[in-house]
Amino acid sequence: MSQDLHRHDWLDASYGHARLHAGSGALGLAVLLTLGFAAAEWIAAHYAGSVALMSDAGHMLTDATSLFLALLAQRLARKAPTSTSSYGYGRMEVLAAWLNAIAMLCLIGFIVIESLQRFLKPQEVVGEQVMLVAALGLLVNLLVAWLLSRDKASLNTKAALVHVMGDLLGSLAALISGFVIWLTGFHPIDPMLSMLVCALMLRSTTMLLRDSYRILMEQVPKVVNFAQVAEDLLVDPNVTEVHNLHIWETAPGHITMTVHLQVLSLQQWPATLRALQTMLRERHGIDHATLQAELDDAELLLQENNR
Repeated sequence: MSQDLHRHDWLDASYGHARLHAGSGALGLAVLLTLGFAAAEWIAAHYAGSVALMSDAGHMLTDATSLFLALLAQRLARKAPTSTSSYGYGRMEVLAAWLNAIAMLCLIGFIVIESLQRFLKPQEVVGEQVMLVAALGLLVNLLVAWLLSRDKASLNTKAALVHVMGDLLGSLAALISGFVIWLTGFHPIDPMLSMLVCALMLRSTTMLLRDSYRILMEQVPKVVNFAQVAEDLLVDPNVTEVHNLHIWETAPGHITMTVHLQVLSLQQWPATLRALQTMLRERHGIDHATLQAELDDAELLLQENNR
């Protein structure tokens, strides 16, 4: 019985609320690769005395946690709707993305503080060791980024990819830092490059935070023109007024809409409903559209006078 209550007819929507295509194989492998190398890099960073390598190791350790959270969210997103979660668990992906963005901001703050301290109290850095470990880290991050880039539809995976790209930049910065120190002995390059990576990561992190916040707050999706939807609904000759219009995403890419429409004829409503739902799906990408018909005020008054 509960499954029937969540069932969609062909006119209702072309997909259900369970995120059946939320792949987790790439994320699972990414977790193992990232966690394993993070531990090795953290040990090497302390031995080499490099803040760039240390920040990259801390970043990878945070990434391993974030990737695991993303993996858990994707597994939960596959669950079908229930009597208590009628929209399913697809928004778990968005919540994981938002938490990952917050964690990323905290990590950026930690690296900036550590870099500033290194400016005030410079430390000896073993350039050769930094280069070797950073080069290995760069290869690991490239492999993980390639695995995650194959899933372009999930905001959750995009959040994980932002972390990994930050790791990639961190490994590259550590590699350059080790090379410069080995070649010239200029140790301030280590914290300088760390802060440059932080600046680059900050932009992608704030964009991710904005996108996940928009979905969690049920704002109108960026791909939908709210005013144009209302105008297109009014094009139908049976519709005289549009009100109580709401458009949001229940999960990334799953756009939902509810609206009240005043119509001239309730007898023509079935044909009007089919035409409007087809228009919303094809023109605006709105698949879950619930339209409530109400008799036009003038038509309602006319019918009452004729009684």
